[in-house]
Amino acid sequence: MTDGPLIVQSDKTLLLEIDHELSSECRHAIAPFAELERAPEHIHTYRITPLGLWNARAALHDAESVVDTLLKYSRYPVPHALLVDIAETMARYGRLQLHMHPVHGLVLTANDRTVLEEILHSKKITPLVGKRIDEDTIAVHASERGNIKQALLKLGWPAEDLAGYVDGEAHPIALAENSFELRTYQREAAEGFWHGGSGVVVLPCGAGKTIVGAAAMALAGATTLILVTNTVSARQWKAELLKRTTLTEEEIGEYSGARKEIRPVTIATYQVMTTRRQGVYAHLELFDARDWGLIIYDEVHLLPAPVFRFTADIQARRRLGLTATLVREDGMEGEVFSLIGPKRYDAPWKDIEAQGYIAPADCAEVRVTLPDAERLAYAMAEPEERYRLASTTSYKNRVVEHLVNLHPEDHILVIGQYLDQLDEISTHLGVPTITGATPIKERERLFQSFREGETRVLVVSKVANFSIDLPEAGVAIQISGTFGSRQEEAQRLGRILRPKGDKRSAHFYTIVTRDTVDADFAAHRQRFLAEQGYAYRIIDADDLLYGKPSTE
Repeated sequence: MTDGPLIVQSDKTLLLEIDHELSSECRHAIAPFAELERAPEHIHTYRITPLGLWNARAALHDAESVVDTLLKYSRYPVPHALLVDIAETMARYGRLQLHMHPVHGLVLTANDRTVLEEILHSKKITPLVGKRIDEDTIAVHASERGNIKQALLKLGWPAEDLAGYVDGEAHPIALAENSFELRTYQREAAEGFWHGGSGVVVLPCGAGKTIVGAAAMALAGATTLILVTNTVSARQWKAELLKRTTLTEEEIGEYSGARKEIRPVTIATYQVMTTRRQGVYAHLELFDARDWGLIIYDEVHLLPAPVFRFTADIQARRRLGLTATLVREDGMEGEVFSLIGPKRYDAPWKDIEAQGYIAPADCAEVRVTLPDAERLAYAMAEPEERYRLASTTSYKNRVVEHLVNLHPEDHILVIGQYLDQLDEISTHLGVPTITGATPIKERERLFQSFREGETRVLVVSKVANFSIDLPEAGVAIQISGTFGSRQEEAQRLGRILRPKGDKRSAHFYTIVTRDTVDADFAAHRQRFLAEQGYAYRIIDADDLLYGKPSTE
């Protein structure tokens, strides 16, 4: 028995003592295979899941390294049954493999015949396969490559896809010489994806995921379809590719609500791809519009279901998912794993911060108390209305104004969920608002005004959560959010993590109403960032407004 920071339990939970001197080192070591579940002050709870272990296996971590990590940091003897279970779970990945057979085309092979017999007894598998070629091999219908991977994952036998990829239509793409140099982690991420064939790269906001995409495009040297969250993001991608690669204006098309250009590199929005007319997703034909050699999914954790479904049909195309967090609140991480590919590269936020590529961040939760009149309304409200009432208390307006005044030199984003609340705070502060209803041209004008310093404070809705490049932003004030969304918390912090010229820290404030569901959701939202090593200071709003700030 050692005095380690970790308690490993037989139910696959890991308890990490945060105050231990080795807690940071341990958190870094378990991150590839364990997911944070709860993060109160002193003891954080992680869980080991099959998907986490399979992602680790695909990223070349073997069972021995996972077991060694648990033995190294555990305070007490590790349950033997758990170690056996980890080894057996990780061994499931790759027992079945997809290959391209010279005669029979796509085939599923097994290095364990009993596994093949087991899965062939599943009614979900039978329609996807053809004739038995030999005792260890069965033909798979070429169009079912994605569907069989999904089905096998759900049966607990994730297949390793070694069937290769079509090259697609060749198109010369190179990184621009002498204009910049790839950072080490960016090169490792692009190469990790390329050698793996398809999969997901996880990097913090502000760490240059677009550049990783550009590097992957240069490795592919082929026509590329890039899917992004919105039109503003599409135009940022285009500007970055023009700056970082040899691509010209004529080679890059925008496929959005405003334009329908199909060029060797085409950037399309998820919104237009999922637009239905008379029940038909007409624009999904874009996937077949050219012989694409690479498809890039920006913010892959937001991938809509129709795009998932079509992705199942294009498994012969190389696919790269880019995200700051693989967390999906709908539990569809398994779909990302089976259809886009496993995690190929994951850089902890604090590692990138230590290298100076993203700004250090001070995270604070400012707790307000509902006034008596609002408290009564909250108590009497229906459950579905309570979050809105708690989130939009007028007391938050005064706290926002005070925080804005605390940072007179900084560029500040005030971010929220409810449009009435945003309008009210915008009027209170006398600053502009950007929401989904703001026309694209006006959004771009206001974002540019913010970048250039003409506008110092912007009130924004969730349209600013994703893929908006605002390197000048140094302070974010979050007043309400999408319930308990961990991914949104990560994206919002990411808006202010671009490194600052004077090396100053970023400041991320979340204003939360205590003793309400607002506080419950805030605790859930903070889980992902706690996993990355960020700690939230707790500040009482009354102390902030009327006295010296103190932590609770």
